[in-house]
Amino acid sequence: MKTKISSGAKWEDIIGYSRAVRVGNVVEVAGTTAAIDGEIVHIGDAYLQAKTIFGIIESALQKAGAKLEDVVRTRIFLKNPDDWQVVGKAHGEVFKNIKPSSTMVVAQMIHPEMLVEIEATAIVED
Repeated sequence: MKTKISSGAKWEDIIGYSRAVRVGNVVEVAGTTAAIDGEIVHIGDAYLQAKTIFGIIESALQKAGAKLEDVVRTRIFLKNPDDWQVVGKAHGEVFKNIKPSSTMVVAQMIHPEMLVEIEATAIVED
């Protein structure tokens, strides 16, 4: 059974994606940015953007019946390679004891004020 989780963002219908999808015990959370109600928040601050993103991811996981402790993989995309330490700090504050596998790469963002985009995969144990 497939469960689609929406965040209500207008782009979900325009582009045709879900914030998260749960199939069986696996939850995939789409690339998430620090956009609230269509507006980028914490402009110029990669740390606060990452913290916001982790909150959005946590909400999507909860809607899918999962929690942060179920995350087994994260993928972090940075606009600026110099932000790796502050974004890594935010990741560590959330995942210090969970320690999912993780990748951090530099990538071009679709909006100039987006500094970070993060994906997550969770496996819910029964």
